Amino acid sequence: MAIAMVGITIPNFVVAPLLILIFAVTWRVLPAGGIAGGWTSFILPIIALSLPPTAYIARLTRASMIEVLRSNFIRTARAKGLPERITIVRHTLKAGLLPVVSYLGPATAGIITGSVVIEQIFGIPGIGRYFVQASLNRDYTLVMGTVIFFAVLIILFNLMVDLLYGALDPRVRYD
Repeated sequence: MAIAMVGITIPNFVVAPLLILIFAVTWRVLPAGGIAGGWTSFILPIIALSLPPTAYIARLTRASMIEVLRSNFIRTARAKGLPERITIVRHTLKAGLLPVVSYLGPATAGIITGSVVIEQIFGIPGIGRYFVQASLNRDYTLVMGTVIFFAVLIILFNLMVDLLYGALDPRVRYD
């Protein structure tokens, strides 16, 4: 959990240059930026962009699982004699993943639309870069288009979260 806390607290604009320094400059295993290097040029930006949400998901999962393991229905399942593995997989995981699923909707939309800083550091043309450039050029049509695109992504991912909620939690069935 200490590693997850470090992943949450260190911002993307610090992680990205460190990754470039370690993997591109020192070890020379991955390209430093751009998209000309093929699929390997996307490894460092993906790691830099996904590190904070992954760390947050790890902490959220741990806290949720600890809370669910202390609940009455898990105690009842254990008292009935269910094996520990079945108790955890069938009962605890389904209830413990509810907070994680609700976090994943907006987090996924944020990751897909990208980070302006990560795009600038790695030299990747993306939605964030176009949004900033459109703002500086006063291209209000493009600014509104990117905002609408981001809003549609958030709505779609929240819809997927609601559908997953129905699959994971029997109390929230949609009839």
